[in-house]
Amino acid sequence: MQVIVINLSSATARREFQEKQLGKLNLDYTFLNATSVDDIDDSTYQKHYYDWQRPLRRSEVACYFSHRRCWEKVISSGKPALILEDDALLSINTPSILSKLEKSNGIDLVDLEVTGRKKNVSKIAEITGDNHKLFKLYLNSPGAGGYILFPSGARKLLEQEKEKGISLADAHIASCYSLNAYQVEPALAVQFILCSFYKIENPDSVHFQTSSTNAEPKQKQEYSFRFKRLVNEISLGLKKLGLIFISKRRFIDLDKCDFE
Repeated sequence: MQVIVINLSSATARREFQEKQLGKLNLDYTFLNATSVDDIDDSTYQKHYYDWQRPLRRSEVACYFSHRRCWEKVISSGKPALILEDDALLSINTPSILSKLEKSNGIDLVDLEVTGRKKNVSKIAEITGDNHKLFKLYLNSPGAGGYILFPSGARKLLEQEKEKGISLADAHIASCYSLNAYQVEPALAVQFILCSFYKIENPDSVHFQTSSTNAEPKQKQEYSFRFKRLVNEISLGLKKLGLIFISKRRFIDLDKCDFE
């Protein structure tokens, strides 16, 4: 399976880390030079300013477009891909799972990561392997550090953009309810910032340059954004209510030994 790593050309430490990690796992990969804030002109930014529940920062628009370019690559290739942000740490079991899932039918997306938050998944695994299981994923917690995307899923994500505009990359994925999505357990990916939460040694986050998102001052939210947020919270609450009998909201297991 193809592996696409989103990386700013200036983030050389993260690029070197991924080269070492993916080489050790014997995975073929390509780097996608991330869209930077300098690539987002005023007209593009203003076009998407009102799309989400709050004003998007330029760095968030840039991050979204980086993922969007990956989705377009998946569609053009006609094959699934593992899409990684450059701060994703992978399990030693990743290659075998990718090999097993590459020829899967009827799946749009497989989430590989843990986010430190609970997710709504099926009560019983729908697909089982030697040591890993796939649970139907109904509601995802924000996270786009590592996921397998199939062409069918990529088309659904782009269709949602046409209908609703853009948002944070992870929020866009999580709110695309038409996706036939699954969660791998034990998880295969964790981002550097969450390593300490899962008691995994952080590769060395202190020395890694910031990737495609940078800290920006918060913007004052207008009433239109507050209304959007309220509507979304009501919709999400109703969806959770409808999932009570078919799903369970819980933390996804991770075996830290797989990351040592």
